[in-house]
Amino acid sequence: MPKLLISTSSFDVKSNQILQNLQAQGFEIVLNPYGRKLKEAEVLELLSDDVVGMIAGVEPLTREVLKSTQSLKVISRCGIGTDSVDLNTAAELGIPVHITPSAPVIAVAELTVSLILSILRRTSEADRALREGIWKPLMGRLLASQVVGILGYGRVGNRVGQLLKTFGAKRIAHDIFCDASLFADTVCVPSLDEFIPSATVITIHIPYNQDNHHLVDRDFINKMQPGSILINTSRGGLVDEQALYEALVSGHLAGAALDVFEEEPYHGLLRTLPQVILTPHMGSYAKEARVQMEEEAAQNLLNSLINLGLAKGDRS
Repeated sequence: MPKLLISTSSFDVKSNQILQNLQAQGFEIVLNPYGRKLKEAEVLELLSDDVVGMIAGVEPLTREVLKSTQSLKVISRCGIGTDSVDLNTAAELGIPVHITPSAPVIAVAELTVSLILSILRRTSEADRALREGIWKPLMGRLLASQVVGILGYGRVGNRVGQLLKTFGAKRIAHDIFCDASLFADTVCVPSLDEFIPSATVITIHIPYNQDNHHLVDRDFINKMQPGSILINTSRGGLVDEQALYEALVSGHLAGAALDVFEEEPYHGLLRTLPQVILTPHMGSYAKEARVQMEEEAAQNLLNSLINLGLAKGDRS
């Protein structure tokens, strides 16, 4: 019996009509048994020779993993990024890799803005203090008074810019494609060295690859304005977490919020700092967005299986 591996930490198979139809056609669905991001060895174990397709999360699909099975024909990412997939090996083996580019955009953008607001108004700190019996209003800052630097102005960065406009914040952006016609009333800053010190809040929205590993390093952080804030809802490998920790302890940065980490689950030193908000890679975890992501991922999987002559159904 051919198998379909769903390696995301969670997936609503019962409500997904496409997967239900594939099961009816004889496919066995194998779920992630750990309820978290899989390690490489765990992916190797789950990718048996009967797995012909997978709906992937952010687990490492390395060259070793992809070459470990002769049966895998398609990878359908439930999400935007492909940094966890060895695309060169996938291409070499003739395995198409699909993504769901539009589904997570609103959810990630809304979480980003909520984190900016929470850091500026210190709501997380106030909540913790009140739970400990301390009644002390904390002085925060207005979002309307900030210069928000959007690092990466793709789908998510653009949406963040739109949301920030309603708060009256000044918006600047840095992107490899600095075409003024694409930026509306957000100011495009072509030079990264000029962009970094110009913002009081920097929020990261670029894809990860080995070339930009630890882009936000000690040098980058030192160029940020004293008292500024860093937000990362993109990919953990973009930020040197030790350098960020040191900048927060020294007071050079006033706060930070991270939804993504270099190692997940995260157990690092940033957990000890009150001026930091940490969330468990939940940017896309809005019900409506998650449903759309899962439907698109399943449809992409089905389309490839139909093209391969392995399944029947309607292409979309």
